[in-house]
Amino acid sequence: MSPRLRKFVGMLAILAFLFVYVIVAVTVGERLPSHWAAQLVFYALAGILWWVPLAPLIRWMERRG
Repeated sequence: MSPRLRKFVGMLAILAFLFVYVIVAVTVGERLPSHWAAQLVFYALAGILWWVPLAPLIRWMERRG
């Protein structure tokens, strides 16, 4: 696969993943207790943890050859 096509496919995969991730995060966030500490911890983790599944995809997109 050419680097240009790999980046295009990766971009589409990232957009699809983030679309679903945001919907799930908001849905779960709405069901949390209304206590500020619970919401702070959840949204802080949700804001960081999106990187875990996308890191291998981004490395694949940047791979040469």
